[in-house]
Amino acid sequence: MRVAVLCGGRSHERTVSLRSGARVEQALLHLGHEPVLVDTEENVEQLLRDGGFDVAFIALHGRGEEDGGIQALLGALGIPYTGSRSTPCAAAYDKARAKRLLVAANVPTPRFVTFSEGSIEEQGAMGALAEARETIGYPLVVKPARSGSSLGTRFVEDEEAMPRALLGAMSYDVHVVVETHVSGRELAVTLLGGGDSEVRVLPAVEIVPRNADWFDYESRYAHGETEFTCPPEGFPPAVLDRVAEVALAAYETLDCSGFGRVDMIIDDAGDPWVLEVATAPGLTETSLVPLACEAAGIALPRLVELLLADALAQSVAD
Repeated sequence: MRVAVLCGGRSHERTVSLRSGARVEQALLHLGHEPVLVDTEENVEQLLRDGGFDVAFIALHGRGEEDGGIQALLGALGIPYTGSRSTPCAAAYDKARAKRLLVAANVPTPRFVTFSEGSIEEQGAMGALAEARETIGYPLVVKPARSGSSLGTRFVEDEEAMPRALLGAMSYDVHVVVETHVSGRELAVTLLGGGDSEVRVLPAVEIVPRNADWFDYESRYAHGETEFTCPPEGFPPAVLDRVAEVALAAYETLDCSGFGRVDMIIDDAGDPWVLEVATAPGLTETSLVPLACEAAGIALPRLVELLLADALAQSVAD
């Protein structure tokens, strides 16, 4: 098949996307397909119209790239594509919207409030700080509502650090999520399938940064900066069963399909809290999805093959 590998783009995560795309390209070559790297930085609609593609593999990350727009374009052009449909992608990428859906479905996620540039201007900085203090309390986490790879995310210990954290997050998005900081162990759970196919929950990956207090951008993508353990050690089977149950509930609540990753914190009591759901997770050499697949006996070419088959099946269903 002639496969458009969509990567690059204009987001802050362009470099990561190019790395994901390169790995997908190699997997497709291994499978005997004809991959064509399509950089979505410009003229993407024309490239897709003229490319004669049988299917598209989405290896895009970041705002404007994994938030539903490219999926809508591919659907309009009649090109089957990997991963979730446009509406679930948009919902998952907006952390505030995703958390509201999770709360409505009784999926555990840290307590939160949201701010926008307009709301802060309306109530004043002191009003925003008071709302965060009274509703959430310290320590807390400030993050852009629409951004990935932990860009713009800050842990805040006290009110003095809040203005700088809000400004930093708003440099990535005009909407900001402020949520309770849950202390515990961080896990990422990969899921395959959805739509009309049964969802498979893969072994969780535990994330322990070596030189940072949390899983920041450098810890995610620099070799040797983070220790990954899959499956995680030291958890009672009942806790891991609950982790899988909550991950599946989050994935299905947002109507994800194809594949995805649910990031969560397991608190000291063994309870999982969903932080976010990624519908276009990275496939680089340091990404979490390939690690989970490897633990499940799924090599990257096999994963790519499964996702292509799913893309074609979802296209027929659509």
